[in-house]
Amino acid sequence: MILFVIAVVGILSLISSAFIVNETEQVIVTEFGRPIGSPITAPGIHFKFPWIQDVHFFDKRFLAWDGAPNQIPTKDKRFIWVDSYARWRIVDPLLFFQRVTDERGAQTRLDDILDGETRNAIASQDLVEIVRSTNRELQVSEELEQSSESEMSFNIKIGREKITRLIIESASPRLRELGIELLDLRLKRLNYVDEVQQKIFERMITERKRIADKYRSEGQGEAAKILGDKERDLKEIQSAAYKTAQEIKGQADAEATTIYAAAYNQSADARDFYRFIKTMETYESTMSDKDWLVLSTEGDFFKFLEKSSGR
Repeated sequence: MILFVIAVVGILSLISSAFIVNETEQVIVTEFGRPIGSPITAPGIHFKFPWIQDVHFFDKRFLAWDGAPNQIPTKDKRFIWVDSYARWRIVDPLLFFQRVTDERGAQTRLDDILDGETRNAIASQDLVEIVRSTNRELQVSEELEQSSESEMSFNIKIGREKITRLIIESASPRLRELGIELLDLRLKRLNYVDEVQQKIFERMITERKRIADKYRSEGQGEAAKILGDKERDLKEIQSAAYKTAQEIKGQADAEATTIYAAAYNQSADARDFYRFIKTMETYESTMSDKDWLVLSTEGDFFKFLEKSSGR
């Protein structure tokens, strides 16, 4: 029984003394809370004294830090929201364990250091330096280029890329003291605060209305020009048509006069017949079936009626 108990205790001691380190891990061994020996970075099976020593695992891979959005004023007094993120890794696990203990403590210190350095860098630069990285010409529409020509001219001296480099250079020494290497930092999102954002939206709406009014005014001017051209062309067409109609009418009157003259210069019977036809046409156009006609015995029409009755 005693041998069995000794064997069980020995097996448990052997199990508790062995630990496995993966390729992505590094280990600190502590005895009663104090680090013992150098950090273990080689993968494989390792041993420690059971019961009195503890093992602390740390990741060797790149780790992420995602900062909280902060409201920061720029040098030109523009209040913006800045959201940043970074990549870091543990390069000195012993110093890391002594200073921050674990990744949760590291995240807290990263919040303090990176947020502070980001705030200092943003506050010392104008907004355009934070938004743009180069002086590359903006590709904008003709209306916007004309409406905001003064705002399109800028001279980037530092730029967003260099600002992030400055943040990394400023924060890296402080993080090295924690056993952390800062690999990269980026500004994930920039945006105006709500009050400024509302004013910008109102300005954008006003600008678009101005452009719309410009187009509307140009359209109305073009419409008036088209209507004017239409009226002018219509009057020209009507004038030409009236001229042609008058020429045709004149020619017709001339031909009619010629025909009338020729008919009138014929025999007396023909002249009488012609006079009779014209008289009938006149009465037909001026009288209706309800009119009363009072004739003089000296009138041509009475004479025609008298001849037609044989009297």
